[in-house]
Amino acid sequence: MHEPKSRTLLGTFAILAWLTFYVWAILEIVGDMARWPFIIQMLFFLVAGLAWIIPLKPLLRWMEAGRKA
Repeated sequence: MHEPKSRTLLGTFAILAWLTFYVWAILEIVGDMARWPFIIQMLFFLVAGLAWIIPLKPLLRWMEAGRKA
């Protein structure tokens, strides 16, 4: 088992990698959004703005508690 400091370091790099990928994916989608109706754009940004954290919950739990969740 990793020490807490190394778990934190590994988790931090994993979070940065995930966020980089997520932002890239969202930006790829946004490039085609100009033709979408305004309400659909608003719903998209609402969901996209909140959805990034869901895949990180197990990682954050592991970083804090030291177990795979």
